[in-house]
Amino acid sequence: MDFSRITDDLFIGTMPSFTHYDELRLLGVKLIINMRFSKRPHFDGSDAPIRLLWLPTIDSPFFPMPIDKLIQGARAALNAIQQGGKVYVHCAYGRHRSVVMGSCILIAQGMSPVEAMQVIKQHRAVADPDAFYMKSRILKFAHAWAALPTPFIGKPSDAS
Repeated sequence: MDFSRITDDLFIGTMPSFTHYDELRLLGVKLIINMRFSKRPHFDGSDAPIRLLWLPTIDSPFFPMPIDKLIQGARAALNAIQQGGKVYVHCAYGRHRSVVMGSCILIAQGMSPVEAMQVIKQHRAVADPDAFYMKSRILKFAHAWAALPTPFIGKPSDAS
């Protein structure tokens, strides 16, 4: 498993196998977001299972990532983080779809799209949020998130 710590609350990487779940649990991961279209998450049969969220998306400029799935993932991530957990987001190689989802999570926490993409690129060398069809989804998510009636921003200590 190849992954990078992006922030204290967010990891981005490749698809973990069920044998990696104990390692992720030790890191404090409470939610794994799987962005792969053709590979379901591996079942976690432990006594303290990590929550698994499968948001199947395709890495293609011809099939844009649905904004509603990005919003669903960002909300789930913020919920896990509010409860003291960390989030692991993955796709096949940790370059595109997981980077878009990670950027969306950072935007939902209050970062600008540019700042979110920069932070991810600084911490994950293979990340490519600047691919035109990925960057457009990040920017569209930021617009959609800001337009939500009550966007949820930040950690519990930031909310009032």
